[in-house]
Amino acid sequence: MVTSRWRGAVVAALAIAASLAAPPAGPASARTPAESAGPAGVRVVDGRTQPVFSYSDAVREHLMVQAPVDSDGDGRRDRIAVDIIRPRETRQGLKVPVIMSASPYNDTVGRGFESERKLYDAQGAPVGFPLFYDNYFVPRGYAVVDVDMTGTGRSDGCPTVGGASDVAAAKAAIDWLGGRATAYAADGSEVKASWSTGKVGMIGHSYEGTLANAVAGTGVEGLETIVPISGISSWYEFARSGGAKHWNGFASWLTTALDSDPPRKCQAVRDRLQAGEDDATGNYNAHWHERDYIARPAPEVNKVRASVFAVHDTNDYNVRIDQFANWWAPLAERDVPRKLWLGRYGHTDPFDWPGRRALWVDTVHRWFDHWLYGLRNGIMDEPRVDLQTGPATWTTRADWPARTSPVSLRPGPDGSLALGPTGGTGTFTDTKLSEADLTADPSASRPGRLVFRTPPLRTGVRLSGTPTVDLRVTLDRPTSNLTALLVDYGEDERIDWNRNEPANGIHDGLRGLDEESCHGESTAQDDACYRKTANVTARKPSEVIARGWLDAQNRHSITTPEPLTPGRSYRITWKTTPDDYEIKPGHRLGLVLGGTDADFLYYEDPTGAKVTVDLGGSRVTVPVTAADGLRASR
Repeated sequence: MVTSRWRGAVVAALAIAASLAAPPAGPASARTPAESAGPAGVRVVDGRTQPVFSYSDAVREHLMVQAPVDSDGDGRRDRIAVDIIRPRETRQGLKVPVIMSASPYNDTVGRGFESERKLYDAQGAPVGFPLFYDNYFVPRGYAVVDVDMTGTGRSDGCPTVGGASDVAAAKAAIDWLGGRATAYAADGSEVKASWSTGKVGMIGHSYEGTLANAVAGTGVEGLETIVPISGISSWYEFARSGGAKHWNGFASWLTTALDSDPPRKCQAVRDRLQAGEDDATGNYNAHWHERDYIARPAPEVNKVRASVFAVHDTNDYNVRIDQFANWWAPLAERDVPRKLWLGRYGHTDPFDWPGRRALWVDTVHRWFDHWLYGLRNGIMDEPRVDLQTGPATWTTRADWPARTSPVSLRPGPDGSLALGPTGGTGTFTDTKLSEADLTADPSASRPGRLVFRTPPLRTGVRLSGTPTVDLRVTLDRPTSNLTALLVDYGEDERIDWNRNEPANGIHDGLRGLDEESCHGESTAQDDACYRKTANVTARKPSEVIARGWLDAQNRHSITTPEPLTPGRSYRITWKTTPDDYEIKPGHRLGLVLGGTDADFLYYEDPTGAKVTVDLGGSRVTVPVTAADGLRASR
């Protein structure tokens, strides 16, 4: 996925497809203390499957799985392209589990930091799989199954931007692996997955992680675990926020970018998608409901039977962090087995997080070993959350969000933000301002914003969760775009996640290095080596912690707008994006209110409305682990 901010950048996309196994371990008397018995044919040391199968001799095959949908409306059900790499021993009866990704990126923008694509030989057989997962996991006894999403790569049909046909096609591949669907070889003969145990783990970045969420929401049998990295849980909330638009023409743009077929092939589908998005209003409708993986009747979180290892970045404003948080909360309510890595970069993959690559490989290895091979390796006994707290600092937490107390801070007419009651009014005009303009020089008066700040904090304050903005406002027009920013005012060295220089190998807070690291075995067509990365940081006077946007007329409903009566006072409440962030001693927490955020409401036009805020009737509520730091700031 890419937002308007990154329209010129490469779509980052990462999926894990892996395979692991080993010959039978020797008799118990011959084993070292670290070695233990694993499933038949698999050697296990220190709770990890070991690389004993040949990668170069692995079976590589291409086939087409019959899907139950006709996404392009040509009167024939779609067939979905599936590429497989599995240990040679599976031809002699070895059964292995599957690590699978369903991706729309395989023949267009590519996958991962280096934008890898699939490679085929002259006969059409796969010889190169994107990313390192095949290189690393196939020798350890897994099959890697790489699926071209509907209408992309070698698959039939048309992409539907997260629609039911996209989800059904990916689900069909899992059904085939479990013996419940049909697949065909190039000669038309039927192919069985006789080598599969039926156990599948899905993994992937961005759209791939989105499909993992969606397929898990079908409750499909055999999907034991998913690892969604920067995945979407609601396409409406990806493209809109409370009726305010982040995108116009999204479906047309994305399907064109991802589908390498002649444009006329899917133009009718593209036109239907564009009409369904309803750019004229920004309202929620049946089109968006089909693509909401939390609400019925779409694939829904209440059906999830797979464990979930979620990964996201707090500064990912391509797929914003609320996409993860809104998915995570109902999983927690149902006590779904889960784990989380939460970074501070932009739209990235943990394989590329500086200093974390080896740990990521080991962690996802143990995760799949546990859930697909049933190994008791302690992965579920560790702290649930790995949290990045600074450019080079990480900590572990028991869960996310942390146990917090809600603290309400009230804006004052003197620009203060305090615990006690205030009064007075403030006004701003709904103009289109960049976030640099909205947050800069907070003591200065500007017509398009209001800024309020706490005094310098005497002790640090940790915010963990989702803040809420509650305003009492009066407009002189029927509606206004509303933006609320929570800001850490205080100079610090920060990850420069917003810096993107493709020519210099820089994006989302990372810089590609010439040095590589290798993870797994290589062939001439598919090596296991990838460029390392380094942090891109900058010393800055402030950082936006959380952002929230709303079209005032959608204050009660995202399906049915209610224009405001000019001159009448209204209470308007909305949530910002969540975060987990420590504001350091000496810094100040700020609340910035404005109209149309030029960086994120890129396609919105400002209404020019004058917004009067009743400061005494307004507040921002922040979830903090302890309120003492805010009290000490008074």
